[in-house]
Amino acid sequence: MSSRLLIRGARQLLTLRGAARPRRGRELSELAIVENGAMVVENGRIAAVGSSSRVENLSLAKGALELNAQGRVVMPGFIDCHTHLMYGAPRLEDFSMRLEGKDYEQIARAGGGILSTVKLVRAMTPQRLKVQAQRELQRMAQCGTTSVEVKSGYALEDHTELRCLRILQSLDGDPLDVCPTFLGAHAVPPEYEGRPDAWIDHLIEDVLPVVAAKNLARFVDVYCDRNAFTLVQARRYLEAAQKLGFGLRVHAAQFQDLGAATLAAEMGARSADHLEHLNRASIPLLARSQTIAVLLPGSVLFLGSSKYAPARALIDAGAAVALATDYNPGTSPVWNMQMILSLACTQMRMTPAQAITAATVNGAHVLGIAGRTGTLEAGKQADFLILDASDYREIGYYFGASLVALTVKAGRILGRPAEGDFHGKTSD
Repeated sequence: MSSRLLIRGARQLLTLRGAARPRRGRELSELAIVENGAMVVENGRIAAVGSSSRVENLSLAKGALELNAQGRVVMPGFIDCHTHLMYGAPRLEDFSMRLEGKDYEQIARAGGGILSTVKLVRAMTPQRLKVQAQRELQRMAQCGTTSVEVKSGYALEDHTELRCLRILQSLDGDPLDVCPTFLGAHAVPPEYEGRPDAWIDHLIEDVLPVVAAKNLARFVDVYCDRNAFTLVQARRYLEAAQKLGFGLRVHAAQFQDLGAATLAAEMGARSADHLEHLNRASIPLLARSQTIAVLLPGSVLFLGSSKYAPARALIDAGAAVALATDYNPGTSPVWNMQMILSLACTQMRMTPAQAITAATVNGAHVLGIAGRTGTLEAGKQADFLILDASDYREIGYYFGASLVALTVKAGRILGRPAEGDFHGKTSD
């Protein structure tokens, strides 16, 4: 069989070609669309992309296996740059309590929340954890995600945290690219109840050096918020991680703005995530920084809040913005990035083009993988989608749906095309 693919017949081919940096301002709306586009993939990488009239006549296209998009949209795969997908089981008791009127903090005091998942994850075998994570990755792939970040932080003890990171490494490429993040500072474990400083000391002195030495994570994250870690604790932790060479990420201003977004910008963190309660005075600082604002509207919807992150103000100020699912068992059980794009449009007033950019190339910049994925350009990894849509704006329009007809990862088709679709034949 040919190692080349010819994708032809795309009504809209969204290349997102542009500057090799996170997109800001007007750049967020520039999808670099090729009408009636085509693409040649060779050995898992894009060899040529452009108009059908040009690409189909290239010598590379001759003898390639043909995928006919049949007037559909072709676009880069989604980059889900913030998830907690290794969690064991859903928190259905939390869900019931929330429907009875209890809030996030009341649920935690009743024995739910993060620590209930910690108890479960600690008790699970490595094989069960791996199988659960594999299931979620498959679900994401079906909905068009091709690269995903996954955080630890549901074990909160040395051995199990390291085990989770090793499992995540073993899942890289099966079927998605997996980027592990160490989130030891997710919550204070039961053994350190009332002693958060001691837990931070332990992480700095005993755990971070091991994670670094074994190269188990690319990033370190900290949850800096009300009933989590203070700004002083977060700074101390991030400074130690930075000295060890980790990229920095920060859960910031989800429930209260303690200054974590400002800290992220000052320290050159890769991202500040959530930002629902961001102080508007911090927006210009974020806009001037290299820190990307990762917005997570799925958790806002699921918690029944109306306090979405100020996407429009961030974009208008010139901040780089990305979108992600925040997939987790307590506050955002959604693996479909298309739902996130819809929420970004309808609830945060991002345009469909801005949402697509935030969910692809800007997400790739958050994870440091924009050199190989996030856009459809020659030399990049062939991570792309064929949507059952004729216009890209349909993604935000059909909320809760999946328009993904085909997901292709590094030139490999994930799943089976529907009968009668994408007639595979060798191009003449």
